[in-house]
Amino acid sequence: MNSSRILERSATDRARWFAALGDPARVEILDRLSGGTRCLCEMQDDLQMAPNLLSYHMRILREAGLVSGQRNGRRIDYRIEPQGFEALRAQLSVFAGAASR
Repeated sequence: MNSSRILERSATDRARWFAALGDPARVEILDRLSGGTRCLCEMQDDLQMAPNLLSYHMRILREAGLVSGQRNGRRIDYRIEPQGFEALRAQLSVFAGAASR
C-alpha cells in the first residue's frame, strides 16, 4: 500500500491502529498469534483472562484490521491480518519520513 492510499484513510481509522496497540493485553494477544492461528479457548488459558474480556480485546484488534477470525464449528480461529500490519507499517514509514526531514 503506497503512502497516498494511507493518507486517504481517515484519522479515526489510523488512530484505531495505535489505540489497539496501546493496551498491554492486546500486545500480548498479538504475541500469541505471532506463532500462528489460535482459538480464543487456547489463548484464554495462556493469558488467564475472562472470556468476555478476551472477546472485547479481540473485537478491538479486529476493528483495527490487525487480526481476523474464521469460524470453525463452535470455535473461532484467529490470526494476524498481514494486510493490516502492512498498512500500519506504511503509515509508520510516512511518519518516519516526515520526522527525518
